[in-house]
Amino acid sequence: MRPPVDVIIPFCGSRKAFVDLVARISGLQLGPLDSLTIVDNTRRVVSQPMPVPPTISIVAAPERQSSYYARNRGVLSGRGAWLVFLDADVEPIPDLISQYLAVDPDSKTAVLCGSVRDIAATQGQHESLASRYSRLRRLIDQSNTLQMARPYAKTANCAVRRTAFEQAGGFVDDIRSGGDADLCFRLRQAGWKLELRPSAVVSHESRRHLIQLLGQRARHGSGAEWLEERYPGFVGPRRSTLSLIWIMVAGFVAACGSIAWRRDRDDALVRLLEPISNTAFDVGRRVPNAPWRDQIRGLAPSCCGFPLALGVRRRQH
Repeated sequence: MRPPVDVIIPFCGSRKAFVDLVARISGLQLGPLDSLTIVDNTRRVVSQPMPVPPTISIVAAPERQSSYYARNRGVLSGRGAWLVFLDADVEPIPDLISQYLAVDPDSKTAVLCGSVRDIAATQGQHESLASRYSRLRRLIDQSNTLQMARPYAKTANCAVRRTAFEQAGGFVDDIRSGGDADLCFRLRQAGWKLELRPSAVVSHESRRHLIQLLGQRARHGSGAEWLEERYPGFVGPRRSTLSLIWIMVAGFVAACGSIAWRRDRDDALVRLLEPISNTAFDVGRRVPNAPWRDQIRGLAPSCCGFPLALGVRRRQH
């Protein structure tokens, strides 16, 4: 018999986005001791209650606009031996939990890494250019981060052993991006391991619009710079403005070449948008990684958030 699992999904969006989320996760197969919690990182769901199936619990966490703060709060609402973290914009296969625990994890494994598959986001009947680029480049694919020199699992779809999570102090809760990598790095430093679970699959709809894609890349860049400060060598030095301009020009020329000589529209799209995407990432590295509300208020303490939710003094990193 497998151990109980708590599924935790942070949410920060519109009422329609909440309804769509509930529809995507309602088919998730839960055991008698499992829990499924949506953590409301806004005040919308709690202040204007919406109908949800009895299998789904709603926890409020509006105090700090950070998905990691919300995840920490969600962890406290359950007691499962394993924590399955999902993003609010993914759709899990019905037997996701069973696929995670079909094989008993090693006793020193703290993180199980599932699969994330990009699906097309359409505008009418046509796939948008931003979505097509994301799908071709497999931007959300777990393999991108698992193949890095410092591998880590994305919280879009991963499972974490509760004891290891609590020993590590949970997620840093005062950041917008990079918390999943930081948690994995701290767990690995403490002697824990990561295991692959490729059959534990969720689908992710790519960003529909270019501005959304560039915003996502900028946020990831901000998180990467935050990680670089704590783990030197994670992404290396930032590019100069001149090099970014040169990369943009070179990408445009290469895209024109792909159309003129190879007639390869997909290759041209990647060559055109790749430097734009990378520039957004580098611009993001110059932006603070704290939640916007914290930046405005001048808060943003650099410390770990899970003990705070318990009312315990947090240790510094």
